[in-house]
Amino acid sequence: MQDMAKLLMLIGMLLFLFGALWYVIGRLPGDIVIKKGHTTFYFPIMTSIVISLVLSLIVYIVNRFR
Repeated sequence: MQDMAKLLMLIGMLLFLFGALWYVIGRLPGDIVIKKGHTTFYFPIMTSIVISLVLSLIVYIVNRFR
């Protein structure tokens, strides 16, 4: 049971960090925004790259100290 609790806490912490990072970063230069009339298309390419790098670093650190 303790392993499941640790896993759930880790997942919760990663979700919190992901949400906080998304809030802080917001729209970076390099994100694609297309506005036509009443429609807006937002493709967060740079934000996705930054989040991917941060999550990769977190997974690397967690696996290294396991």
